Amino acid sequence: MVSKSEIKYYSALKLKKYRKLEKKFLAEGKRLIDEGLNSNFECDRIFITEAFKKTESKFISKISKKKIPINSIPLYDLLKLCSTKNPQEIVAVFNLKSNNTKLINAQPVIALENISDPGNLGTILRTCDWFGIKNVLISKGSAELYNPKVLRASMGAVFNLNIIDDVILIEELKKLKNKNYLSVIADMKGTNYKRVDWSNKTVVTFCNEANGPSEELKEICDMQITIPKKGKIESLNVAAAAAVIISEFSNLVFN
Repeated sequence: MVSKSEIKYYSALKLKKYRKLEKKFLAEGKRLIDEGLNSNFECDRIFITEAFKKTESKFISKISKKKIPINSIPLYDLLKLCSTKNPQEIVAVFNLKSNNTKLINAQPVIALENISDPGNLGTILRTCDWFGIKNVLISKGSAELYNPKVLRASMGAVFNLNIIDDVILIEELKKLKNKNYLSVIADMKGTNYKRVDWSNKTVVTFCNEANGPSEELKEICDMQITIPKKGKIESLNVAAAAAVIISEFSNLVFN
């Protein structure tokens, strides 16, 4: 039996300040939760409805084998835990990881400066996961990594990537330059991205699409690159631009 106070406690995790305070976050939906269960994130507990229990018995059995507490609650209580209007009637509580500060080997690094839109941030992370990029730096001023919209847009990539978030990005990029990384910025003007020698150890930074790269970032970068325009539209969405560029260099680096 789940008490009203417990529902109130877990529903508070929909807010950033409580996620930070309690070091926990909520994930909704079978697909997203399954990604989390298959990762090295620790699942605290899971809430389901009786209807979900009846239709997803195999999935419930998988959870049970991991010895994760499962609580069946009425739909009206489960809705208090959800950020979507039509939830899949399953919500998981995951524990936040301790702050990560290490990159994996010498893989390409994606850096994100002030990506404030949760949908864009999540979509870029999803793209990184798809193309095999592991290392991602996210600056202070970007959307929160465990924002429900970021989690949904990432389609579970948050669980799979080596993400170092809430960093002072300029300092991190300077460290990488000292390790002989080529520092590249995607912008409206610059070298055609197809002309870059991607065989170098590289960190590619994508920036806030409204403001572009900060002056500090421009000063320390080695190169600005762009996707040549062929039509009349003014600009590409930052998540779309990231997909094009990541696709290009991942094919050259990993193949």
